[in-house]
Amino acid sequence: MKITRKVRDILANYESDNPGTKANLARILMNGKLGGTGRMIILPVDQGFEHGPARSFAPNPPAYDPHYHFQLAIDAGLNAYAAPLGMIEAGADTFAGQVPTILKVNSANSLSRDKTAPTQAVTGSVDDALRLGCSAIGLTIYPGSDAAYDMMEFARDIAEEAKAAGLAVVIWSYPRGGNLSKDGETGMDIAAYAAHMAALLGAHIIKVKLPSAHLEQDEAKKVYEKQKIDLSSQAKRVAHVMQASFNGRRIVVFSGGAAKGEDSVYDDARAIRDGGGNGSIIGRNTFQRPREEAMKMLDALVRIYKGQE
Repeated sequence: MKITRKVRDILANYESDNPGTKANLARILMNGKLGGTGRMIILPVDQGFEHGPARSFAPNPPAYDPHYHFQLAIDAGLNAYAAPLGMIEAGADTFAGQVPTILKVNSANSLSRDKTAPTQAVTGSVDDALRLGCSAIGLTIYPGSDAAYDMMEFARDIAEEAKAAGLAVVIWSYPRGGNLSKDGETGMDIAAYAAHMAALLGAHIIKVKLPSAHLEQDEAKKVYEKQKIDLSSQAKRVAHVMQASFNGRRIVVFSGGAAKGEDSVYDDARAIRDGGGNGSIIGRNTFQRPREEAMKMLDALVRIYKGQE
C-alpha cells in the first residue's frame, strides 16, 4: 500500500502513536474511492441497537442481513464499515480483508427511560476487535449527560488499551441529557465543545453531528458574539468544529442523521468539504434506500468530496 503525501501529513499529527495504530489509520485513509485524499466516507450500522430492527431495516428489508452492509461498503468503495460485535462477527470471515472495520464497543437502546443521564452499555472489547481483524474501535460519549464522567473514564481506559494493541480509536461525541435543550444538542457552541472533548480524550477520528447556528450556553454566546465568530453558513460552522479539533490536527467526520432527501445529503457533504471537514459517516441515508439508489448516492458523495460536483 503506497501512502500519499496527504495521508502522511495527517498521520504526522498523531505524534504519540505506535506504528501499528498509524498503519491501521492509514488503512482506513487509503481504502476505497477516496483513498489517499484525506477525505473519507464510513458506513455505520449500529442503528438496530439504537432504534430497533424494524425502524432501522424495514424500509429496505435486505438490510436485515449483516452481509448486505459489508457488501455495500465494499462495492461503494467506502473507507470503512462500523458496527457492533454481532454484525461484524456475522461477516468477518466472508469479508476478511476486503474493507477496514470499526468495532463499536458500546451501545444504547431506545427502550431506556433515563433521559437526564443517558449512557451506553459496553458490548465489545479490544480483544474482540483484534480477533475480528478490525482496524479500530468506536465508542460513544454523551457530553451533557449526568453519566458523562463515567463514559469519559471508560473512553480513556479503552483508548489506552486499544492504542497499546495498535488499534485506532473513533469517538462518537453526541451531546445529550442533563439540562441540554433539543436545539442545544446540535448548537454551535455545544458541537464544537463535544468535538474538542473527544480530541482531548485521545480520539484519532471524531464523529459529531452537523452544527446549527444556535448557541446554547449564555457564557459561550457572549464569547462568540464578542469575537465575531462567523456562523452564517454550514461550511463556516464545520470550519469552527475543525478549529476546535486541535485546529484541524484531528480527523473529523460528520453524521448524516435521520433519513432525508438526496439534495440535503449532498448539500451537507459540500458544506463539510468546503469547511475543511474530513467526510461523512452515513448510515440510514444509504442503507434504508434500495441498493441501487444507495450506490448512486454514495458515488455522488465521492465525487463531491473529490471536488467534481
